[in-house]
Amino acid sequence: MSGEFQLEVRGVGKSFGELDVLRDVDLAVRPGEFAAVIGPSGSGKSTLFNIVSGLDRPTSGEVRVDGQVAFMPQKDLLFPWRTVLDNTALGLEAQGVRRREARRRAAGLFEAFGLDGFQSSYPFQLSGGMRQRAALLRTVVLERPVLLLDEPFGALDSLTRTEMQLWLADVWQRYRWTVVLVTHDIREAVLLADTVHVLSPRPASVVKRIEVPLPRPRRAEAVTEPEFAAVERRVLDARNWAVR
Repeated sequence: MSGEFQLEVRGVGKSFGELDVLRDVDLAVRPGEFAAVIGPSGSGKSTLFNIVSGLDRPTSGEVRVDGQVAFMPQKDLLFPWRTVLDNTALGLEAQGVRRREARRRAAGLFEAFGLDGFQSSYPFQLSGGMRQRAALLRTVVLERPVLLLDEPFGALDSLTRTEMQLWLADVWQRYRWTVVLVTHDIREAVLLADTVHVLSPRPASVVKRIEVPLPRPRRAEAVTEPEFAAVERRVLDARNWAVR
């Protein structure tokens, strides 16, 4: 694959019987880039993630990834009978890392993820936002170069969602992972991403790639700036054009 990109999706199509879900999807993400994928409900965003993560195979086209992919689904999927620390170490243990070492590596991220002091707590004792942080920590501790985030804040209330978006922007600024975020929220996409890829309705293809030239770090007040509104409008226009 090209050394310019960490992830390349080239001409990917996916059909389930006679149902075409994806058609000729092209998507390229550079190392350290935060990319957002936005599209209407049922357009195949999650199907695309399943293919990129290796959970499914494309009917046509190819996916090339420089390194391995870590996938965080919409639900946190924390096990209620395991402590938060044990939950965050679970992925490492599944890869064969010894339990003591897995817990040590996960524990080293608790402060950065705002979870310090909750290592021995259980998921029911955490807020929705904290559960999502734990789920992301479990994903990140695998140390894979590409992170796929499938609407991670979709189930949160508006206030918590905004708080988590700003937190993710800050923690990404610190670690500079290569991230692909699926979302239906245009404001979330513009606030977090370097590029926004707009999908058409099913069968989905990328109809527009929009650069987000806003300075970082981005704060809550960024959404009130004219430059932010201008990018939002470009994404909205592209989405509206795609669904006509």
